[in-house]
Amino acid sequence: MKALAIDTTNNVLGIALVEEERVIGEYITNLKKNHSVRAMPAIEQLLNDCDVSPKQLEKIIVATGPGSYTGVRIGVSIAKTMAWSLQIPIVGISSLEVLAANGRFFSGYISPLFDARRGQVYTGLYQYTNEGLVTIEADQNILLVDWLSMLKEKNERILLLGNDVVIHKESIVHILGTMGEIAQVVHNNPRPSELGIIGLNREAQDVHSLVPNYIRLAEAEAKWLEQQK
Repeated sequence: MKALAIDTTNNVLGIALVEEERVIGEYITNLKKNHSVRAMPAIEQLLNDCDVSPKQLEKIIVATGPGSYTGVRIGVSIAKTMAWSLQIPIVGISSLEVLAANGRFFSGYISPLFDARRGQVYTGLYQYTNEGLVTIEADQNILLVDWLSMLKEKNERILLLGNDVVIHKESIVHILGTMGEIAQVVHNNPRPSELGIIGLNREAQDVHSLVPNYIRLAEAEAKWLEQQK
């Protein structure tokens, strides 16, 4: 099965073309630039470079969040439009799970992390087992200090990875001490090829009901709902 993977959930723009257990092509940038302008040209360029036409695609795999509200919407919108127009299956994958996949050679727990401002993070807890990458704690939006305190109680080695880890490094070291291991910088970008490989074996979803997973409401939406009470 030939599949296109799309991730625009954060600053990293990732596009990959995968087929079964083979990565045909991969495009990654980590820049503060508008994904709405760059994503489609990146998809077109990758397909052209790999001599693959859109009609040859058999599945679309997209990172559904959490992350930047705008970034998540862009990727999901592109993926749904392509899947619907090409009449092929689509599947959504957690952007945190995609990042956690970079820790495949770590034997302990894996905590991917995106900054959510005001001392909060988007995170979850994963671990590689004989069955592959499994979820230990579901993706959530939580105060970093509360998350780190919970991790400390587990008394296990924990790999923290993601481009936003550096923002919180002082708190991580202070609370976790030697239990916490910060990933090397090369493992901080979520890989669209990992997204593709994960999604190949996941059951397809209805293209119309697939929606972004923001985990929390945008601040403007939260304020509006509060005013309605």
